[in-house]
Amino acid sequence: MEDRGRNCSVAAVVPSLNPDQRLKATVDGLLAEGFEDVVLVNDGSRPEPLGYFQELAQRPQVTLLTHEANRGKGAAMKTAFRWLLEHRPQCAGVVTVDGDGQHHPEDAMACAGRMLEREEVVLGCRDFSRPEVPPRSRMGNRITCAVFRIFCGQAISDTQTGLRAIPRRYLAALAAVAGERYEYETNMLLALKDQRIPYGEMAIRTIYLEENRGSHFHTVRDSWRIYKLILAHFFRYTLSSLASAAADTGLFGLLSWLLAGTLAGTALTAAAALGARVLSSLLNFSLNRWVVFQSRGCLGRSLVRYYALAVPLLLAQFLLTEGVFRAAHIGDRQTMLRTVIYGLVMAALFVGSYMIQHRWVFAPEEKEKGSVPHERRK
Repeated sequence: MEDRGRNCSVAAVVPSLNPDQRLKATVDGLLAEGFEDVVLVNDGSRPEPLGYFQELAQRPQVTLLTHEANRGKGAAMKTAFRWLLEHRPQCAGVVTVDGDGQHHPEDAMACAGRMLEREEVVLGCRDFSRPEVPPRSRMGNRITCAVFRIFCGQAISDTQTGLRAIPRRYLAALAAVAGERYEYETNMLLALKDQRIPYGEMAIRTIYLEENRGSHFHTVRDSWRIYKLILAHFFRYTLSSLASAAADTGLFGLLSWLLAGTLAGTALTAAAALGARVLSSLLNFSLNRWVVFQSRGCLGRSLVRYYALAVPLLLAQFLLTEGVFRAAHIGDRQTMLRTVIYGLVMAALFVGSYMIQHRWVFAPEEKEKGSVPHERRK
């Protein structure tokens, strides 16, 4: 590690693994654009490209940090964040820049300026509709953005952007976010919402060199790590629903046995079903609030909203199912088809309920929200 001991306004953080000449062009471009402090992280590169790091470390504005073994892009970024917090007390924030030439220095400086102006995290977002974008990258971003919007309630137009400007005040919190490799960048986006950190977007150039062949992104392994994080809430929501359904069934049987001596027939069934549903719904509410969505909003408000959603959903399940039966002229004896339709309606309502609970029932109160409307530079 080489420490130049310089003070700066905004530092550029450049993680790199097995670079080529594009790393030199990236760092020189940042210096020419006006960055006075560049923290370059060698994330366990092979011996052959070490000359690029050694040459760049001779520049007085560059500090070189080294991982002896490859630990991942996320680990490299966090190493730089922690180092800056310790050694650059006057640093106002950082801009993370990929070292493969995918980010233009002017865009990095523009994101830094927006960050200083608004004291928010700024995401440099590319335009994936442009013809030079590789089809795999275009489709991958569309799918990920849709999943982010549906399951996380975040409208982010470029979920894999490596160009991010971060104010100093949020560096410690983001350095503590889990993840060592590419999944760290996804975890960071999720943390922005969970920790009420304000963020916005800025349009940047869309640069793909040689169809992004220089990327170290492993399609299967890293995609699994990313989607596992994005869908974590939904997985927990599914388990919460299954646990509540099991409790509902067990409580129905228990209440039926307890009330058998005083009630009979329809009254017994109705009383047992109502009691079981009330108790199981309280269990479901508690699991969703504290385990699934980890909400810190007003308990009373969340409870009222939960039942304001639950009651109409029960009615919708019945009306939609019966409506499809009648429209399709399905007879009472076609039990298999009726069961399939019932399951499809329930699945649609299940996903819809998740989205409403995530964005409304257990959403943070307006005064607590840290996210802001996304804005794009024109």
